[in-house]
Amino acid sequence: MDNLTHSLAGAILGQMGLKTKTGLAMPTLIIAANLPDIDAVATLLGGHQHLAIRRGITHGPIAMVLLPIILWAAMLAWDKWRPNPKRLPLHKGWLLALAYIGTISHPALDWLNNYGIRLLEPFSSQWFYGDTIFIIDIWIWAALIAGVWLSRRRERRGEANWRMPAICGFFAICAYIFANGLITGQAESQGRDLVIARYDRTATMPEPLVVANAVPVEFWRREIAWRDTQDYGFGSYSLGKGTRLTGEVHQHNMGEDGRRTIADRLRRSKSLDTTAYLFWSRMPVLQNKSDALIISDQRFLDPRVTDRFQVRLPPLRQ
Repeated sequence: MDNLTHSLAGAILGQMGLKTKTGLAMPTLIIAANLPDIDAVATLLGGHQHLAIRRGITHGPIAMVLLPIILWAAMLAWDKWRPNPKRLPLHKGWLLALAYIGTISHPALDWLNNYGIRLLEPFSSQWFYGDTIFIIDIWIWAALIAGVWLSRRRERRGEANWRMPAICGFFAICAYIFANGLITGQAESQGRDLVIARYDRTATMPEPLVVANAVPVEFWRREIAWRDTQDYGFGSYSLGKGTRLTGEVHQHNMGEDGRRTIADRLRRSKSLDTTAYLFWSRMPVLQNKSDALIISDQRFLDPRVTDRFQVRLPPLRQ
């Protein structure tokens, strides 16, 4: 998810009452909620190499143990360097607990979208996908902002139940995420049934991969992407109307021959960008153009974003 969402998630946890447990609670929660994104420095590498680094080791179990301790030590050092008698005294145990709570909230949110996250890195490089929430969700923004703002306003007024708006906002978001998970599950199930029925698949053929991608604003809709061992296509889902597939079917060229072709080009070009991209790609598509061999990802073939999610290798004919 975007860093505004992560920051607001830390803030709403604080406004639910956790900020009363120790001094420096709110900054700890907000920083911790963003801390795994220290891997964003990988974007300085340029190209697509950052795709193989992002959402990996800093989002895995070792980081979930060590990052909160590092933050906790930094906050203790800050308190010694810049003591403030106006704030609550530091409770070391609670400060560490809040550092863990905030840090763990980050991969929990990142898992919800279709970009992918390696939750077990470095023990396993398997990618996990929630396919539930678009990477920037304005409805989650609205619930988080409303919960934090109303809670802060009540707190400033001295009202006893100032935590309640934040608590309500938190559980509303949980219900929203759960409902979106059900929508995604239904869209993918219907899409899988349609692909199997339309293309007269035999029992020996592997089950097609069907991904229901969340879209901006319209949480009740999904964009369907499906593929089997040779072909790929698209469709759409809308709550109440169900899933429909488009009539167009394409070859993704990522069978054994296509992968051999890519391997051959990689030996020639030694492209780190391509290696990183293939490691990250979930639904790769290979196109042989006159000027280049283009590898894209089926999830990001929209003309508005595809340039940022494709790599080029030398063409087959030179």
